[in-house]
Amino acid sequence: MAITNMEIENGVQETHQTKLSTDDSKKSFIAKWWLLLLNIACTATGAIGGPLLIRLYFNHGGNRKWLPAWLQTVGFPMHAIPIVILYSRRTPGAKFFASPKLLLCAAVIGVFAGLDNFMYTLGLSYLPVSTSSLLLATQLAFTAFFSFIIARQKFTPFSINAVVLMTLGAIVLGLRSAGDRPAGVTGAEYMLGFILTIGSAGLLGFMLPVTEVTYAKATKAITYSIVLQFQFFLALFATIFCTIGMFINKDIGAIPREASKFGLGPTKYYLLLASSAVVWQLMFLGIMGTIFCTSSLFAGVVNATLLPITQIAAVIVYQEKFTGEKGMALALSIWGFTSFFYGAYKDSKTQKAKEVETAR
Repeated sequence: MAITNMEIENGVQETHQTKLSTDDSKKSFIAKWWLLLLNIACTATGAIGGPLLIRLYFNHGGNRKWLPAWLQTVGFPMHAIPIVILYSRRTPGAKFFASPKLLLCAAVIGVFAGLDNFMYTLGLSYLPVSTSSLLLATQLAFTAFFSFIIARQKFTPFSINAVVLMTLGAIVLGLRSAGDRPAGVTGAEYMLGFILTIGSAGLLGFMLPVTEVTYAKATKAITYSIVLQFQFFLALFATIFCTIGMFINKDIGAIPREASKFGLGPTKYYLLLASSAVVWQLMFLGIMGTIFCTSSLFAGVVNATLLPITQIAAVIVYQEKFTGEKGMALALSIWGFTSFFYGAYKDSKTQKAKEVETAR
């Protein structure tokens, strides 16, 4: 059968369109990986720097409990900068703004985030950074549990192993709780800090899959600009929650007095507050962006993987005691991380093999 010029032209056009589609797909894939790496870097900055700055605040005379919690989200206006940039570069006619329902969900989650920040801060005021970070490693176990219930993510033998190991790590720390108690902290306060930190890890483990499900059930496609708007409203309402606590506890009026008595001087006091606000906001923005690029469970894994680095940094910067119990808990945590990552790697290979079989 003779092939006409029209058929040849159509074939060439189809081949060209297929090539363009493949190129666009590759560019989109690479862009998403760069976005994921950027979000992981933001998470790392906050997860490592945030606790060290809070401990610095308490070590040199800071004693307000609501103020450090407030600092973890008060930097939310900085999200307006990328939102404005993305708005100026939007495609004409494309939907840019998040739906009111999605922003309402962000507000509710924000109230939980404010409570979580207060629990974490109060717990850290009674614990060394290294102990607090080890306890926060249980957040991965809580995330896996709530992801199974809320987001319907399946448990595997590897994820179960990780949960058990991290739980054992927290138990090991709890059995010998007096060995690294900071000066001036009573046994009751140390135990309160222990309980509050575990509670904070559990609440964060709950919020991550709730955020993932909120994204999944959104009426419109979730873009990165919508993620930024979501985080903006979440942090706004977390800040409002902590601001109310500050007014009740009279923290706002106490700031000038505390600055004048701060061990490093008033200038460094205010610099510490400002840098804390920026560093913590980078972490929360990074977590939300990681959920957008992957899943809540992966965001939990990234956050938990950074905790051993925070522990080592605390030991180096503040010369905190690294007891045998902490060493054992750290080993169990690393074992748990390794188990989880290996399981995720095997699942990824299995999924790719299935996709190849389906394509055939």
